[in-house]
Amino acid sequence: MNPEIFGHIGGAIIAFALLPQVIKSWKTKSVKDISLIWNSLMLIGLITFLIYGIGINSLPIIIFGSIEICLTASLLILKLLYK
Repeated sequence: MNPEIFGHIGGAIIAFALLPQVIKSWKTKSVKDISLIWNSLMLIGLITFLIYGIGINSLPIIIFGSIEICLTASLLILKLLYK
């Protein structure tokens, strides 16, 4: 079995785990319990991890890291808008 399939499965689970929080924050316009520092550090970490994924040409990291960056950036924007 190709180990890269586990990268795709795990990447999808991790990337889409943030989706319910983004949807809830958008619907309720409430982000008071989300830390701005955590969200900012998470985004920086994801961007550096994506750069690493591009450097080693890892498709699971590139695909799902990009999705995670979009979701985390969305949550950060909501945090700044609904402060």
